[in-house]
Amino acid sequence: MGIDTIAHHHDYFWERHKYQSNAVLDLLDTAFPAKLPSIQHISINTIAQRRLNARRGIDSVVIPNVHDFATPPPAIDQYSQDLRKVLGLTKDDLFILQPTRVIQRKGIEMALSLVHRLDMPNKHLFITHRAHDEGLEYWHWLKREAGVMKVDLCLIDHLIGTERTTANSHKIYTLWDAYPHADLVTYPSTYEGFGNALLEAVYFNRLTVVNRYPVYNADIEPLGFEFIELDGFVNDKAVEKTKELLNNPEQVQAMTEKNYALAQAHFSLEVLEKKLTEVLANFN
Repeated sequence: MGIDTIAHHHDYFWERHKYQSNAVLDLLDTAFPAKLPSIQHISINTIAQRRLNARRGIDSVVIPNVHDFATPPPAIDQYSQDLRKVLGLTKDDLFILQPTRVIQRKGIEMALSLVHRLDMPNKHLFITHRAHDEGLEYWHWLKREAGVMKVDLCLIDHLIGTERTTANSHKIYTLWDAYPHADLVTYPSTYEGFGNALLEAVYFNRLTVVNRYPVYNADIEPLGFEFIELDGFVNDKAVEKTKELLNNPEQVQAMTEKNYALAQAHFSLEVLEKKLTEVLANFN
């Protein structure tokens, strides 16, 4: 119909192994996404931008995930102050947060391995989101591994919702209620389109462990962020650095403040506004 259109692509079908074998590959390769003069394409990272051009001859603008870094993060308030107690934690327990769904590409086995190797008492790993999106086999395997490693692993998706409410006589918290309580955030994904949860951890000034997934290597790490990094497995250096930082709140504060400033410069709503203004101007 020739209507001016912005197509903002978070994932292309060829980026996921399970979608690469199908009965309509010729159709996908010639029409998805559509190459039309009325469409301006936006990719979520530079890797996707290059591959879109190579596969389909389509130019695109990169606009990554963004967040409202101009607004300070909410603190623990009267509603959320009892979350640790609800989870069975004391103020001295180590609250480790895995703020993702339970799917294989989240690499949660690396979080398990790290927690197992931390020579620290009263450590607990909590996963916030559902386990059934890609079947329950991975979750069952994680539970078995956690048992072998003697790691206290708990799925709390029944307590975390999109808004604060009450269900089945217990309070429902939001993910943003959980972040301020966390001593450590684990984000050991093997693949991400960009990394919303990583930006959220930065927003809440949390010490964060990240696996160096491809988009992190290409678009995030070069900007100078400071995280505890993994390279597909948990090595001695990552374990020692995690223990050192958990015992050094001043150093963690300096790291997280630096990360916040970098995110505000590169992944803020103001950056989104600037990039979208440029895209819209191209329609004129």
